[in-house]
Amino acid sequence: MISASKWIAGVAVVAWVALNPVYMSQARAEVIGAETRREDDAFLLLRDAVRQDDAAKVDFYAARLANYSIPSYVDYYRLKSRLKDASYAEIRDFMKRYDGQAIVDRLRNDWLLDLGRKRDWATFDEQLPLFVLNDDTQVKCYALQSRALKGQRVADEARALLTSPSVYGEPCAGLIATLFQGGQFNADDLYEQLRLAGEFNATGQARRIVALLGGPEKKAVQAVDTPALALAKGPGAGRTEHEIYVVAIGRMAKTSVKLAALALEKAASQLSPQERQEGWAAIALQSSYSLADDTADYWRRSNGAKLSIDQIQWKTRIALRAGDWRQVKANIQTMPASLRDDPAWIYWLGRALMAEAGATNHPSGEAERLFRGISDQPNFYGQLALEETGQLITIPLPGLPISAAEIAPIAANPNFQRALKFFGMRLRFEGTREWNWGLRGLNEREHLAAAEFARQNDILDRMVNTSDRTRIQVDYTQRFPSPHLDVMHPATQTLGLDKAWVYGLMRQESRFILGAQSHAGASGLMQVMPSTARWVAKKMGVSDFAQEMLTDVRTNIMLGTNYLNMVLGNMDGSQVLATAAYNAGPGRSRRWRATLTKPIDGAIFIESIPFVETRTYVKNVMSNATYYAALFEGRPQSLKARIGTVAPRSYTSEEEQQTSYGSR
Repeated sequence: MISASKWIAGVAVVAWVALNPVYMSQARAEVIGAETRREDDAFLLLRDAVRQDDAAKVDFYAARLANYSIPSYVDYYRLKSRLKDASYAEIRDFMKRYDGQAIVDRLRNDWLLDLGRKRDWATFDEQLPLFVLNDDTQVKCYALQSRALKGQRVADEARALLTSPSVYGEPCAGLIATLFQGGQFNADDLYEQLRLAGEFNATGQARRIVALLGGPEKKAVQAVDTPALALAKGPGAGRTEHEIYVVAIGRMAKTSVKLAALALEKAASQLSPQERQEGWAAIALQSSYSLADDTADYWRRSNGAKLSIDQIQWKTRIALRAGDWRQVKANIQTMPASLRDDPAWIYWLGRALMAEAGATNHPSGEAERLFRGISDQPNFYGQLALEETGQLITIPLPGLPISAAEIAPIAANPNFQRALKFFGMRLRFEGTREWNWGLRGLNEREHLAAAEFARQNDILDRMVNTSDRTRIQVDYTQRFPSPHLDVMHPATQTLGLDKAWVYGLMRQESRFILGAQSHAGASGLMQVMPSTARWVAKKMGVSDFAQEMLTDVRTNIMLGTNYLNMVLGNMDGSQVLATAAYNAGPGRSRRWRATLTKPIDGAIFIESIPFVETRTYVKNVMSNATYYAALFEGRPQSLKARIGTVAPRSYTSEEEQQTSYGSR
């Protein structure tokens, strides 16, 4: 029972609250905030339940979100969890209710895959033109299969699409079977797919291809999974078994190029010239990844083989390292159109033509045309091409500042509102999807307004990516921001580090997302690994370091810049080598450098970095740094001068130990 004194006190509090609207407003906000957090937590649990395929939990959490601020996603997750059993009427009702939203396109993607699995081609064909993004390889495979079953010729489109077995799944495997059984693919197409399966370690795909060819499926699996055992049994009889043997050669080369070469030479008399060439191409590809001395010879022995996308590019990179410009030109000219149109190979073809003409400066004719064709692209090879035409990298003048009136419709756009909600919940995938959906149909000025809106909401990665989309109206302060300058400037000044380079690296590492965390565990703005952080902290005499400190801006920048400075010193001041080391680990960077026998063009060294991620990373960081330098210094810059040349240097086991941390 409540005492009289407590009751009187309670009445007094209620009366005071009633007479103080500010307090009431604050209290109401706290109650609403607590309820919103509970609903957000339930939404996250709903999302997890769908991923775990737990229908009971999906229903439980969805029921708690009847009034959620983003109902379309609640309904999507509820429907997705039972999509295979949902009626078409229910799916169409969802699409009608939320017509125009990004989540409808997401559901349509899911439904198209389900329709393809059910072979409901009539509904599939009806829905496919409505799939706005149309960015799913498996949906594209179903689309080609549907057309092929209607008698349409789709073989060329299929060959262009089917280059990466790791993403095939059942839809693309079914497409291959349909085309082969319908006479649009022949045995050569299947053998090419078999070699790709070996290249991508796709055991299931190799087995399916061999089954179509009527060959021994067990041998195909063995060739991919246990190549040494497959090679010990010899090539067998007939082309299918020979092709399986070639796959085993390539798989063995991943472990030992020399053992693979010995096996191929031993079996050479039993193989056709074409099969031998394919075997040498498989060996040459793996040898290319290690940048070994014998690689050029392996490629020479593969002449005549039909090369995969990776093989023709690596054959060209090895020719670049050897300074064999005639071979570079020949290789690029035989690349498929999709590769020839890549800025990298446009640039290197221009360089090859210059070398052929004996020109060291001032390209002319076809080389000049190639360089000018990509010189307006704000990327690594666009910048290099611009310099080949005699110009330096500058920052375009910005247009009129974005006004509040221009930002207002962006702020009111439901897509951007949903994006902000998701970013606030740290759901970056969903937030980015909604943000990008909102950008559809905007003109360049509106893109800049959206980028400015992102800046105002401290979502710098969206600011950068959105501003990057413009081509005529540009704002490089949006594209290359310098947040936390009050921390970064003294840190780089004390160490004598190039601030433009550090910002270029940070832009690539985290896109300035404070809480960024990689799958490997790297954290914060400079994506510092915990092991690296502990090692650097110890070197700096920081005794109270804890891993949680990596999320602090000052700590992250302090440890990141100090580590970068240590790596730079160990790489003789080469930003190219240090950038590669920051991404892939100093040991790998030194090993790649140790393969050199003489100084080479920094761009050639970068293009021949064996890791795709690191190769792309170094290009982007060096390109970023050049733009940052132009912004900070207010004068034209040279990317060619920044990357310079990379010279050989031996390294010791002691040095390897000193900076072995940070490998990712």
